[in-house]
Amino acid sequence: MADSNYILTPEGREKLEEELHYLETEKRAEIGERIRVAREFGDISENSEYDDAKNEQGMMEARIAEINHILSEATVVKTPKRSSKVNVGSVVTVNMSGTERVLTIVGGAESDAAAGKVSNESPVGAALLGHKKGETVIAIGPTGREITLEILKIEH
Repeated sequence: MADSNYILTPEGREKLEEELHYLETEKRAEIGERIRVAREFGDISENSEYDDAKNEQGMMEARIAEINHILSEATVVKTPKRSSKVNVGSVVTVNMSGTERVLTIVGGAESDAAAGKVSNESPVGAALLGHKKGETVIAIGPTGREITLEILKIEH
């Protein structure tokens, strides 16, 4: 996530705030305790438990810094309640190559393809933005393949 133009839905912001709270309270204390116990094993130069705990602590602190950065730079968008067009935050049912799929259009910071949360910057998300129910749009995938999407339903 190199750019600082983060877009979040209110739900995405809340999820990041919950993760940040968990990391700063419970997880930080848990790793601190693991480091303390590992130090009691003696020489820390050859102590794999200590090394593992310190590595995990470093990754956790990096994630805390990343979340703080995203939250400080993000624009929280609210989906218009009466819009007939696809916006960030819309839940869109599409026919994709004969398969009906439900996609939620979100900002890049909260995208999760496995959960059906598609970034507004992805080829599919960008192609859907601004279109209405009944329209057919074509997205060009990362491999250059055309993806045809028929918009069946839009919810906000």
